[in-house]
Amino acid sequence: MGTMSDQPATPTNGAERHLPAEVDGNSLARSAFRRGARLASLPLGFAGRATLGLGRRLGGAPAEEVSEQLQQRAAEQLFRVLGELKGGAMKFGQALSLFESVLPEDVAAPYRVHLARLQDAAPPMPTSRVHAVLAREFGSRWQETFTEFDPLPAAAASIGQVHKATWADGRTVAVKVQYPGADEALRSDLRQIGRLSKVFAPLAGGMDVSAVVDELTARVTEELDYTMEADSQQQAAAGFAESKEFCVPPVLASTPKVMVSEWVEGGPLSSAADLPDNRRNAAALQYVRFLFAGPSVVGLLHADPHPGNFKLMKDGRLGVVDFGLVARLPDGLPPAMGRILRIAQQGDAHQVAEGLRQEGFVASDIDAEDLLDYLAPFVEPAAVPEFQFNRDWMREQFIRVRDPHASGGVAMKLNLPPSYLLIHRVWLGGLAVLSQLNARAAFGEVLEEFLPGYAED
Repeated sequence: MGTMSDQPATPTNGAERHLPAEVDGNSLARSAFRRGARLASLPLGFAGRATLGLGRRLGGAPAEEVSEQLQQRAAEQLFRVLGELKGGAMKFGQALSLFESVLPEDVAAPYRVHLARLQDAAPPMPTSRVHAVLAREFGSRWQETFTEFDPLPAAAASIGQVHKATWADGRTVAVKVQYPGADEALRSDLRQIGRLSKVFAPLAGGMDVSAVVDELTARVTEELDYTMEADSQQQAAAGFAESKEFCVPPVLASTPKVMVSEWVEGGPLSSAADLPDNRRNAAALQYVRFLFAGPSVVGLLHADPHPGNFKLMKDGRLGVVDFGLVARLPDGLPPAMGRILRIAQQGDAHQVAEGLRQEGFVASDIDAEDLLDYLAPFVEPAAVPEFQFNRDWMREQFIRVRDPHASGGVAMKLNLPPSYLLIHRVWLGGLAVLSQLNARAAFGEVLEEFLPGYAED
């Protein structure tokens, strides 16, 4: 980009809010129509395959064979369409890819690589649009902010993409740029996906898809404002500044649509799957430690636990990015979590039931022993010195907890209090990632250190 001024241009929110011609209202309307058409094609595709399957069944093909082929074709179309879109469709695809370990193996296996790509990749935004956003947010002299700016994105995700650049003082930085129209696209996609949730449900291993959509919709405003994300990331960066275990990059500048932070070099956590057992297990444990350390050290729970947000750095630290979705917990995780988990390990079913009732998890009369039996597999990882996570275990647990008849129908009598929504997401998401990595981890030791109420007196 040539020689630039020593002083970065001052980022502004910009008084002029009109979109450039290339991203004007008509363009966005056409884009929204195309997006809706792609999403709308999903139920038609499913219906077509169902008709084909019925014809093959009438022709004598075994039911199991037909079902397997239909699932594979449905999964292929679903993730291909989601991967081509940004906004809510891409974010929903990321949520599904995080939980691919609970999908039936015959469905998940052919598309595991494609699913992993959804976690930190999407079609890039044209360079001209990137420049238009930067000019609108930082002003017409935005180029003076950088000495170099790579026009090709280093990463692309659901509502924005990241470019590698050199800040005016020489530091390598990540410039996160939100897609023009991402806000409306995200809301539109989520509304559409909400209407199609029954179509997606069979591929989600029983996961409550509508609840995922509701949660994403409720958080959309925060995720679309990069100044809020910048505040959260800077809070975490300050809290972990002296850490030899974790690296949260400091934020250098932000506006609602652009955020600049120091660059973190490293491969995604998912790449640990290819490491030797000891290094893979160490990386997995480091990941869990960060998820629990956040509330304890800085009062923030990083609530987007997919592996693309966690980088394996050469110096042994775990780099952590993307603080768009966080739970603000100034007093740390609820002490009731630790107390109830410890009581469950001791086998006192009635105290567990009463504790969960006080926290708002129990909606009606419930058999305490059935409840403890229902929770037992999730208590087990913390009850042994080391626990071996794997896809079979995770899949079994998801199928079991989604079964309305399991353990006397306990699932139908439980609530998830709003204050625990993101905690629940991170807990299950973390277990899913550990299972994907086939990790063996001292899970209980992490809880002893960071979960209030868990350590024995």
